[in-house]
Amino acid sequence: MCGIVGIWQTSPENSIEDLTSSISQMSATLIHRGPDDGGIWIDETLGIALGHRRLSILDLSPQGHQPMISADGRYIIVFNGEIYNFLDLRGQLGRHCKFRGHSDTEVLLEAFSLWGIEATLKQALGMFAFALWDKQEKFLYLGRDRMGEKPLYYGWIDRTFVFASELKAIKAYGRFQPAIDRDALGLFLQYGYIPAPHSIYEGISKLIPGTVLRIENDRASSTSVYWSSREIASHGINNPFVGSQTEAINSLESLLTEVITQQKIADVPLGAFLSGGIDSSLVVALLQKVSNQKVKTFTIGFSEREYDEAQYAAKVARHLGCDHTEMYINSKSAIDVIPLLPRLYDEPFADASAIPTFLVSQLARQGVTVCLSGDGGDELFGGYSQYLWGRKIWGVIGKIPLPPRQLVSCGIYTASSRRWNQLTRLLPLSAFKYFPAGDSLYRLAGVLSQKQPLGIYHYLMCQWQNPESVVIGMKETKTIFNDLSLSIDADLLQQMMYVDTMTGLPDGILVKVDRATMGNSLESRIPFLDPRIFEFAWSLPPEMKVRGDRGKWILRQLLSRYIPGELIDRPKQGFGIPLADWLRSEQLRPWGDYLLSEERLLAGGFFYPRPIVEKWQEHRSGRYNWHRLLWPVLMFQAWLNENPL
Repeated sequence: MCGIVGIWQTSPENSIEDLTSSISQMSATLIHRGPDDGGIWIDETLGIALGHRRLSILDLSPQGHQPMISADGRYIIVFNGEIYNFLDLRGQLGRHCKFRGHSDTEVLLEAFSLWGIEATLKQALGMFAFALWDKQEKFLYLGRDRMGEKPLYYGWIDRTFVFASELKAIKAYGRFQPAIDRDALGLFLQYGYIPAPHSIYEGISKLIPGTVLRIENDRASSTSVYWSSREIASHGINNPFVGSQTEAINSLESLLTEVITQQKIADVPLGAFLSGGIDSSLVVALLQKVSNQKVKTFTIGFSEREYDEAQYAAKVARHLGCDHTEMYINSKSAIDVIPLLPRLYDEPFADASAIPTFLVSQLARQGVTVCLSGDGGDELFGGYSQYLWGRKIWGVIGKIPLPPRQLVSCGIYTASSRRWNQLTRLLPLSAFKYFPAGDSLYRLAGVLSQKQPLGIYHYLMCQWQNPESVVIGMKETKTIFNDLSLSIDADLLQQMMYVDTMTGLPDGILVKVDRATMGNSLESRIPFLDPRIFEFAWSLPPEMKVRGDRGKWILRQLLSRYIPGELIDRPKQGFGIPLADWLRSEQLRPWGDYLLSEERLLAGGFFYPRPIVEKWQEHRSGRYNWHRLLWPVLMFQAWLNENPL
């Protein structure tokens, strides 16, 4: 796992000393992604410079050093990630190539040279982001893996094209003048992350997963799609698995075992995260099956019992015979991570589970350099509770014609949510644990007014429903939620899963995992996101994923072959923290008072202060829980402090 950076001055004007200084400064910001080695390559006459930071996983020798030049001298690559089937590709290339080392980077580079970029990527299985300079054609290519496991930012600064694994590297380029993209800020308040291709900075984009971007000297560019999740999902729905349930379970077991066998290849110590839930337990069970020694597993436990799964993870590890490490932390240890988040996630990021994810990564790095993870199982196999209640709500609401629903909705909107709160003040607080009565009625009104079932899912999953009421000068931006042409033709369950796979997974969960692990110089690998698993999952009929009030049916059936049901048969907890209470604590309340003060909000110039200040005061008092709305604002304010314009 590594970090990559690059500059291409399409009108060369700097000396080699200036280029060396710029690329070195950019590369130095990513040393956490690659503490083992670093290198640069420069062509002064063309104004291009590539930089690389290396976390050595395969081929620890100097033969794995980057930037790497192809055997024919035509291509130069900087590569971040892993190609899991590189041995198979190497075998295919063997009669045409004489390899200098045994790294997956060299295999990918020689495959590009022999087969071409798109043909190679269609065969390569892995997680990656790369930049490839073609000396012959004078083209620069950027590519990203199918699911978006590895990050890649890019943009133009005057006539200079820049790219990097993280925004902090682009910021280190001397001519970059950051400006906040207010539309992206609005998206952030809605979702808690910024969906691709947007970034928090104007003029800087994220490369869409499964695509290759080609840049030419005259600033022309073109994007090609080498893998479409929409096409794969639609094909699976239209060509469903036709075997029996047992055959489906056997097929999944065979596929996952093959994937995990490939992903366990490393020249450094390897382990796995283990929460005790379905997904991570299945990954660990199969990893232990194909390993000839005890798998090292890692778990974080919390003193707050309702958030703690460590006891279950320990039982699973004991049953499987793993070498298990757990660490219990108190609220102070977790809260101490919060000041690190704006530097770790150098774009605003509001998933509070980033805190325990960072801590378990820190723990794992003490024993291993690579860790397998169970992420992706929920999106592919229907594991989230919102899939269940989303279908239930539409099952009721959808039976009522739209005009009566809209009439009731309009009636609720005749009074403000604050007025409804006042009218219902005598109701018991327990009836409205997370939202005041008036705001709950407003949410009901929003649900009733939705024309499409996916609109209900979007409405209920959003944090700030109307970010334009909070963010000064923003405009609504097209997303998969408000443009149904971007979704798939399927039932509501599959639409919800597809939306999460396209947005919340690459731009939320995978960002969380990448930054938390790489912030500790740890590589994460995610077996469920192998394209073979993705294709198989989308071929399964919905009833093999969700049955009754339970998701991940097929994963549960497979896991029962390795672990007794009593160890895993319990409600889903997730990787949560008691954030609402922490924000009222002596440790965090002064921090919130400072960042959410009217003076501070006005000074920033991005927010209308009144709705934010009111919700903070109500939350501080304990009257209402507004942590879901306040946390994104706090994370932006903290990020802005760390990244002043």
